[in-house]
Amino acid sequence: MPRLVELLGKAEADASRLFAVLRQDSKSESHVHVGDVHATDAEMALMLAKEQFTRREPCVSLWVVPYSAIGATSYDDPDLFTHVTDKSYRFGGSYREQQRPAGPRRKDR
Repeated sequence: MPRLVELLGKAEADASRLFAVLRQDSKSESHVHVGDVHATDAEMALMLAKEQFTRREPCVSLWVVPYSAIGATSYDDPDLFTHVTDKSYRFGGSYREQQRPAGPRRKDR
């Protein structure tokens, strides 16, 4: 599996100082990528991410991940995402709308 740095065409030295920032707005939500910071280590990246991405809106958690540690799929391998078995029955478009009887409705007492 290629690393994201290779797919983006970044140099190894740049990748070791580039961190992806993910924030979680509440405990019930998942972390979302909000941007990147350039830092010498993870501690400094957290400090810069806090200053940059929590100023306006509070959050409960921040993650910083070095780009050199992120694995990614290659664009050259589209067969990776093709399904082996037919699972079209899972999509709503394969079902017909049920027909309702046209008779009068019964009133509840």
